[in-house]
This record gives sequence, structure tokens and C-alpha cells, in this order.
Amino acid sequence: GGIGAAARRGAAPRGSRGAGRPAPADELVGIGHLLGRRTAELSEGERKLVGLCRALVAAPRVLLLDEPAAGLDTGESRVLRDTLQAIVDAGTAVLLIDHDMDLVLGACDLVHVVDGGRHIACGSPDQVRNDERVVRAYLGVGA
Repeated sequence: GGIGAAARRGAAPRGSRGAGRPAPADELVGIGHLLGRRTAELSEGERKLVGLCRALVAAPRVLLLDEPAAGLDTGESRVLRDTLQAIVDAGTAVLLIDHDMDLVLGACDLVHVVDGGRHIACGSPDQVRNDERVVRAYLGVGA
């Protein structure tokens, strides 16, 4: 199928345009240039952004994302990080679960770290980045 009308119909999070006029989801996510293209023509990163747009059409208060960076290269992960920040700035809370520590530490204000089913750390990105348990589990010794 193609990408189109649903992205334009959906409203981005409340308050993102002032005076009760939220931005269309495609504008918030930055996929306007993809409208009308077939999904089979899109890169993995573009398909992930389309998925975010689809989730935002319902104007959720909280967006739950499980491993959204899976399969993305570094550049696509950076675009995802910037898009998540725009979503948060527009008023939607984001709960992110991912193993891409650059994404997590770059996009989140508060980070909880789980290793082997055990909660091992909680704090700001800087606190978590410097926690020796997190360094051992995810960032590598001497990271």
C-alpha cells in the first residue's frame, strides 16, 4: 500500500500548534516527502518513521516504543532520536525500550537499565553512562 491520507488526517500531540490546531502527524515526524510512495520503496529507517507517524495519528498521551532502532544504521538512529525529541517537545511522553545506548542516552531524560531481568541503574543519561554496572553490562569496560 501507499502512504497518504491517514498521515494527513491524524493530529500530532495536543498543544503542538497552539490554539487547538495540532500539526499533522506527517509534519511532526518529517515524512511529508514520502506521501504517495509505496512502502516497498522505502528504506528501513523510513518505514520506522512511517510507523511512528501511524502511532501518532491517534494523538496518544504516551507513545510506547519497543526496540524502534532495531535494524537501523547509525544515521537512521540519529534521525529517529531527533524525531523522538520532536514528539516529546510537541507534548507526547515517550516510553522507549531499546538496546541502542546512543539512542537511549541521547533521547531520554530519565533512564532505567535492566540487565538479565534485574534493574541495575536509574538516573539521568550522564549518571547512567558513568554507572560502572551499566558500563560492564552495555557499554563495555573502559567505554
